[in-house]
Amino acid sequence: MQYQIKDKFILYLNSSNFINKQKQVIMLSKSQARAFFLGGTLVTFLIFIGLTIYSFMPRNDQTNYTKIDKQVVRGKELWETNNCMGCHSIMGEGGYYAPELTKVVERRGEGYIKAALMSPVPWAPNGRKMVVYKMNEKDADAVVAYLKWIGKIDLNGFDRVVSPLAKENN
Repeated sequence: MQYQIKDKFILYLNSSNFINKQKQVIMLSKSQARAFFLGGTLVTFLIFIGLTIYSFMPRNDQTNYTKIDKQVVRGKELWETNNCMGCHSIMGEGGYYAPELTKVVERRGEGYIKAALMSPVPWAPNGRKMVVYKMNEKDADAVVAYLKWIGKIDLNGFDRVVSPLAKENN
């Protein structure tokens, strides 16, 4: 069977021709093929643009932003000024020398964290010594509030990254 193709295009799907019930090949004219191509391209482009815009929309329901207060902000300031991220990590970001702190309040409790921050001697539960900060109780409470806030963020199933170097027991 030979086809003379002058102003017609054969529409292929999975390497086989469309065939109607009378075993005839369904062919599209040039204008139909052009419309089919442009229509498909337009639909694909609109889906792409829609998904791109959706991906840039803020997801404030995940950030726990409504719970930010002055104490959490102060804790974040202390976290940054003391360069805690140089050794610790939060949500996988930061140093891997010391334990990951994303959900540390749930794992260890507030008292444990405050004791480490207010300790007058280097804190070394796993053999590595933490810097002596000698924080007052107000500042230690602020850092705990910040870590508590971090621990309540919806992480979409993120499991804390634990480096073998951190020697974390729990």
